[in-house]
Amino acid sequence: MIAFDLQCEKGHVFEGWFEDGQAYDTQKKRGLITCPTCNSTAISKRPSTFAIKGSQSLAVPKEPQIDLEKMSNEISEYVNKNFDNVGCEFAKEALKMHYGVTESRNIRGVSTREEEKLLSKEGIQFFKIPITMAADPDTEDS
Repeated sequence: MIAFDLQCEKGHVFEGWFEDGQAYDTQKKRGLITCPTCNSTAISKRPSTFAIKGSQSLAVPKEPQIDLEKMSNEISEYVNKNFDNVGCEFAKEALKMHYGVTESRNIRGVSTREEEKLLSKEGIQFFKIPITMAADPDTEDS
């Protein structure tokens, strides 16, 4: 199948689908192609934007490269600045906030798999983000 952009003598533009180019020529000669707006059979092909080759090739834009190390450092920096470090007390603090014992706030810390299972069972959402220790200003170098 091939599609042509067509135009009648009155300037109406429409699209026609044909088996091939020869089918278009045959149907045009027999007067079988008519304008859907005015029923004119004086039809001509128009240049199609798909058939016109431009002076520049259509290059596929290159996807921007993501600097994963930079992104990781930015996430670490954000978490370090905006979350209280509760260390090993993460699960305990999360449970206290969940049940209204303490005020809700952003916290970060560490937890065991068992503690994570408990938090999930209690319906507490949390995210595990691997953060390098060197990016943590609360950690002293030994």
